[in-house]
Formats: sequence, C-alpha cells, structure tokens
Amino acid sequence: MEKLIARLQLKDFRLIHAIERTGQLALAAEQLAITQPAASRMLAAIEKAVGTRVFDRHPKGMTPTAVGQVLVRNAATLLQELERAVHEVEEIRSGRAGSVRVGSVTGGAVAFVVPAIQKLKQEAVGADIHVDVAPSQALIEGLLRGDYDFVLSRIPPGVDARQFNVRRGRVEVIRFMCRASHPMAGASGLSIRDLEGYEWVVQAPLMPMRQAVEDAFVNAQVPLPREIVNTTSLLVMIAYLNSTDAIAPTSREVVDLLAGRQEVSDLSTIDLDEPIILHAYHLISLKNHTLNPLAIKLRDLVFAAVSA
Repeated sequence: MEKLIARLQLKDFRLIHAIERTGQLALAAEQLAITQPAASRMLAAIEKAVGTRVFDRHPKGMTPTAVGQVLVRNAATLLQELERAVHEVEEIRSGRAGSVRVGSVTGGAVAFVVPAIQKLKQEAVGADIHVDVAPSQALIEGLLRGDYDFVLSRIPPGVDARQFNVRRGRVEVIRFMCRASHPMAGASGLSIRDLEGYEWVVQAPLMPMRQAVEDAFVNAQVPLPREIVNTTSLLVMIAYLNSTDAIAPTSREVVDLLAGRQEVSDLSTIDLDEPIILHAYHLISLKNHTLNPLAIKLRDLVFAAVSA
C-alpha cells in the first residue's frame, strides 16, 4: 500500500476526476491544459501503479471500473479538501480568518475594541477572536507571556517599555455610577466632598483608577471612604450598585454604555464639577512578536478608532 501511495500523485487524481466528469480522455486533457498523448501516458502509469484498469473504454466514452469508482470518489474528496485548504490559507493570509487575542482596560474595550471587532467581522466572518478585560498589570504580564497579540493598557511602573511597540492611546475620564434610586442619582457639578460617607465599589489598592480617586479625596482634604468593595468585575459592580447605595468610579465609556439603559441595568450617574482624569493607556505589542494578518487588521482598526 505504501508503494501505491508513493506512486499516486495529485496530478493523477486531477486526471481521474476530469475523465469521470467529461467521459473522454481528450476533453479531460483539454480541461487540464495538457496534450492528449500526455494524458494517455499518465492514465497508463496510474493503471500500472494500481495493477488494473481504472476506466473502461467505450465508443461513446469512458466509464470507471470498480477500482476506478473508488479512485473517482476519493479524487473528488481529495480535490475538495485541497480547495478548502487553499481557501483557508488565503483567508488567513488576507486577514479574513485566523485567530487573534486582545487584552484591554475596560474603557478601551468598550469604546474601541468592540467597535473594531464589529468592523472586522463584516469581512472576517470565520475569525476566532478572544478579548480579555483586565487591569494594566495583568494585561502587560499576559502580553509578555505571549497570551495576547496586543493590548490597550498602561505600562506599569518598573516595566521596561523598550521591549514594546507603543502607539499612543487615550486618557480615561472617570465618572461615577450609582443606582437610580440613590440620593445622589443624576446630580452634577458636585465636589468630591459631596461623596463623603458613602460606600464604594472600586478597584483594588494601587490600581490606577483607585489611586486617582483616592488622590482626589486626599487633595480635597476629605477622609477616604471606609467601606469599600474591591473588584475589577463589571458584573459584580453592577449587581452591587443595584442593591445598595454604593458609588462606583468607572470610565466614561462604561457609563455611556450602562447608565440610563434600563434594559441593561437600573443605574444613574453622579458627576463632579472637576472630572478626574487618568493618564493615557496605549496600544502595545511586543517588538519581537510578529502579528498574523488578522491581528494586524484588528490592531489597525483599533488604532484608527483610538486616533479618531
């Protein structure tokens, strides 16, 4: 069997398939753009390799023998699989398919990654896209491990930025959310002192958003909140806000997505007279990591949105 496998080549299956479809050697040769004598020699070599006739010759054409029927059936399958493989390779090379993994801070994911994926999916229907939302420290660690093709993130202190390709992103504006029945719901033009005494749902200590909020309290000489629930989960934040009088700082993009949309949550906003602004996050990839075409397309779509 191994010898037979070695002797039969792809061109042989193309000829078998063409003869079965046309019923004549001359038409099969024409379809394959070879001469009829060349096709005749190829068929003779095939029949020698399998040790029996593959086609019966008749005055009106050629029909496959029992062995020929097996080869015809498998030739069709083989050529279809080859065509599918070529198509998939071309899809990946052109960025219309393949796999890409992205990490992002929450605001960047909502504002830029999701819309970019929607655009990409219009032409990359079969693309396998993974998105993780996490704090910058976890995102950069994941990028260094090779978990992500690129991230929208800040570069944490102590991390050597020279190992990255960095495209400038956006600052994050912090707004505050609470449940719709909260005493402060819908208020604007407030000072940080007006928020004193409430429970908070916020990121863990040393996270950029937590640090920025605490700095605002300290700069206004207002005591830091005593009751705090620490979480990076948007779902946990929403659930807790809906059932308590807690306040949660989050990015402007998340507020725009959730607040006032009862089909999503029963949340409202609280706005200060002077917004709290986080330093910018960036579009970051590793210098020694070559992106596949799909990842390049998504990266460019995200960057175009960030730069708009």
